[in-house]
Amino acid sequence: MPTFDPARSFRKLAYNNALANHRLLQACAALKPGEFEAPRTSFFPSIKETLNHIITVDWFYVDGLEGGTLGFQAFEIDEPFDDVLSLTQAQAKVDQRLTALCEALTPEKLTSTVSLHRGARIQQERMDDVLAHLFQHQTHHRGQVHAMLAGTSVAPPQLDEFIVADDGRFRGSELADLGWSEETLMH
Repeated sequence: MPTFDPARSFRKLAYNNALANHRLLQACAALKPGEFEAPRTSFFPSIKETLNHIITVDWFYVDGLEGGTLGFQAFEIDEPFDDVLSLTQAQAKVDQRLTALCEALTPEKLTSTVSLHRGARIQQERMDDVLAHLFQHQTHHRGQVHAMLAGTSVAPPQLDEFIVADDGRFRGSELADLGWSEETLMH
């Protein structure tokens, strides 16, 4: 095994993504009735709309990364989920797909071409660039939900304690919830 594994960073980002989504959606599940869909100040005007946007974009990109042709069908319904529980279950599934994809990465796969079906055209990009874009997108919008939670009855959870080994003390039972161990995160 080489000293430097270029796929490792993407694996760690996929684990971070799933853990952060898990923690954020657990917090959202504790919202009082009406807070999930209440109007708020952000790019999308509610927690519900922002979380639905995250998952539909995830469906689009993860499908493309897997070699699928879902394309804009991912966006046929702007808000496919009306409640936190069903959204949480669907987000966990797409997070598992993304994690599995990143666990199987090789240096060669990272430089392979991904075809993203965008209606009348097919966008061709390097896989590492698409992954970087997707992780940036997820972090950006999770941050907006985090900020919107500050105006609810639920305190915004800590979302940035997942990449380095020293943060293991903060992960607690969340790894078990996802079926992982500390060793999973450190390979």
